[in-house]
Amino acid sequence: MLRRLYHEQPESFAFTPANQAWAEAQITKYPSGRQASAIIPLLWRAQEQEGWLSRPAIEHIAAMLDMAYIRALEVATFYFMFHLHPVGAVAHFQICGTTPCMLCGSEDLIAVCRDKIAPEPFQLSEDGKFSWEEVECLGACSNAPMAQVGKDYYEDLTPEGFAGLIDAMAAGEVPLPGPQNGRYASEPASGLTSLKEFESGRAQFNASVQLAADQRDTIKRIDGSEVPLTAPWHDLGANHAPAPSSVALNEEPVKITAKGATPKAAAPKPEPKAAAPKPAEPAPAKTETAPEAGTRPEALDGPRDGKADDLKKIKGVGPKLETLCNEMGFYHFDQIANWTEAEVAWVDDNLKGFKGRVSRDAWVEQAKLLAEGKETEFSTRVKKGEVY
Repeated sequence: MLRRLYHEQPESFAFTPANQAWAEAQITKYPSGRQASAIIPLLWRAQEQEGWLSRPAIEHIAAMLDMAYIRALEVATFYFMFHLHPVGAVAHFQICGTTPCMLCGSEDLIAVCRDKIAPEPFQLSEDGKFSWEEVECLGACSNAPMAQVGKDYYEDLTPEGFAGLIDAMAAGEVPLPGPQNGRYASEPASGLTSLKEFESGRAQFNASVQLAADQRDTIKRIDGSEVPLTAPWHDLGANHAPAPSSVALNEEPVKITAKGATPKAAAPKPEPKAAAPKPAEPAPAKTETAPEAGTRPEALDGPRDGKADDLKKIKGVGPKLETLCNEMGFYHFDQIANWTEAEVAWVDDNLKGFKGRVSRDAWVEQAKLLAEGKETEFSTRVKKGEVY
């Protein structure tokens, strides 16, 4: 398929400050002189920010990576994951049209796209919310026909079900990805024929769908608020492999070349000791003695009267975060509502894998309303079953 840049281009491109910090951190993964290896994640981040890849965005990233423009253009035009045309603000549907999906009805899904979105691929719907295209095999043949939206697969689709998905997204809902016919993953449609003993102990959804359900971000684009934002490998201790170029470990910069890591002293005059510390005698990592942020809130041994509040009514709290809060002794809205700034800082710092969520999603403000018996816009949607 011929892939060309869109005929109307913006005058310029710039990452948001948060995404710029993220992009610069990604570059430090690679040795000096090899920063071009970061081309794909940086192009993807630009697309997540803008919705599509413009020529100024591609050239901006090429300049960041000290690449010739043509090399960056080669990457952007080669991979179908990169959209070279503006796409729908809510969702861009990639309909698999390869043989298994075609035999199972992908042409009917394309007909739905033409009817409900636009007559031709990459045309925006009248409200600008949606667009579509036909693509080659996406590797979900046993769940055909299917469509990809961003990073998620919607599988086992029917024309009626697919039309319903589009309507739900248009209404602001976030439909659960994965099989749409009740299947757990890609087992026989008639049910399991083997390994039946594992059926009762498995999670509610398969791993991919479970992550989307926990994070509630199915069709949400990256906006720079994700945690960790920059480079967690900067905090590695001396027992780990040397960090990438320009990253200091125990205050001693390490420069990585194409042939390996060669530690050098920070001062212009080299020190006699040039070898890296031996693994048997590591310098203590600073993080081991770092003071704990904030103050730990008062916790409970268990929910009052044996019944915890549904913390998932707080926007930003999914099943995993609710479980984590309960494990930390937080079961009720009034507990969260009374957190001080220092206590919020402590919880933000100790939510494993979800650092910063309390502040970002304003849990305390939401919890105050819920503790008073009032509803928030989000909790109302939860009660109506509009979110999972």
